[in-house]
Amino acid sequence: MYVFPVAGFAEWRDAARGLLMAGATPGEVRFEPPSEQRSLFAEIPPAPLTKSRKVVRTPKEFVKLAERVALHAAPRRFDLLYRLLYRLTHESYQLLDDAIDPDVAEANAMRAAVKRDAHKAKAFVRFHEVPSRSDREAFVAWHRADHQILSIVAPFFSRRFPSMDWTVWTPHESASWDGHELRYGPGAGREQAPADDELIGLWQQYYAAAFNPARKNTKAMKREMPVRYWQSMPETRLLPELLADADRRAAAMVDRGRRLAVTAADFLPADADLDSLRTAAAACRGCELCDIGSRTVFGEGPTDARLMLVGEQPGDEEDLAGRPFVGPAGRALDAALAEAGVDRAGVHLTNTVKHFYHVERGKRRLHKKPAVRHANACAPWLRAEINLVRPAAIVALGATAAQTLVRRDLRVTESRGQWFATAAGFPVLVANHPSAVLRARDERHSEDLRRGLIDDLATAIQFVSQPASTK
Repeated sequence: MYVFPVAGFAEWRDAARGLLMAGATPGEVRFEPPSEQRSLFAEIPPAPLTKSRKVVRTPKEFVKLAERVALHAAPRRFDLLYRLLYRLTHESYQLLDDAIDPDVAEANAMRAAVKRDAHKAKAFVRFHEVPSRSDREAFVAWHRADHQILSIVAPFFSRRFPSMDWTVWTPHESASWDGHELRYGPGAGREQAPADDELIGLWQQYYAAAFNPARKNTKAMKREMPVRYWQSMPETRLLPELLADADRRAAAMVDRGRRLAVTAADFLPADADLDSLRTAAAACRGCELCDIGSRTVFGEGPTDARLMLVGEQPGDEEDLAGRPFVGPAGRALDAALAEAGVDRAGVHLTNTVKHFYHVERGKRRLHKKPAVRHANACAPWLRAEINLVRPAAIVALGATAAQTLVRRDLRVTESRGQWFATAAGFPVLVANHPSAVLRARDERHSEDLRRGLIDDLATAIQFVSQPASTK
């Protein structure tokens, strides 16, 4: 009987190569952890090996498999690997393709267990800050790993936390990172890591925010986050409270979803004129923007206007004034209308979205592009407005208006200056939004956009001025 002490894959590989070349069968070989070898060697001294000249060839897949199986905690894992190696070289080079072979199946199961254990470590390791001996932050963690998986997960943590010193202990081994090098050492018990620190509150806040009350399935939760890991995961202390409140939170989520599914169509008055439509729009709760803007900014202009201009949404000044196109973009539009020979007083001006979508930065409110759901929720107001005014033509100013009126995949850069039709048959001319003139990358680009807007407005007013018989 040949007995060899091996601590890892590299030592087993070297020993197995010599044994195989010497013709040792699996029944003649046993591998033991180094800690057990002292007594074993005293009883069973290894027999001398005579090397043959035979070259050992193994599939690359076997090397990958063996590297993972070597990390498994099973005491006889190296015996299994030698048995597979011997059979690959003496029975069939394609042995690993036989998934139902008992040895192959066992090795594959070990590899899967190691992979799963490494995945759990990446998800469940929780670091605790400790006093540092340098100007770098220092952290420690203890994780209940089933196998020797730190050689897999430690490089992941070194990439994720390169600027801090850390040590991870498991019952089998430990790994440390100092910003330059990974070092591996012996394992330790749970008492090695601190029991509490200020990071626990952060972990708990994150977990409470991410907890989905609609998925209150404790069996599934324990499958994904086994109870044996909970001791080192401070956020799990919140589970009783979160589970107790899950039904109420799930009901609130459903109610919010129902409210978000509502559109302006639920608020449209029957047989309305523009004034009653404007009044009804002020009470619209068709999307969450009703809680963001100060007010609903409806369209304005003659009820029998021949030309309608549709923009994206009101801006900061429009939101405060309650009128469309009175801010910087509105002033740019006024200048373009004047140069195109269009009287603003004779044009109906409105927006696709009736509320100001924005984010706050200190005292400033910065424009944020409305999402498709906002345009869809607000579309009934725009359709009702168009049907009441019944303009001879519409100018869609910018992508939001053009995509809502014509089709979702329309691109202003490709379609500017072209005529299309709404689903109801109203002619639509696609143009740049006047805000594009203000946001241009340089003066030349700004002037090109300004001239294009003027040309499109002139085209639109010429179109609506023609007798119906000539169109």
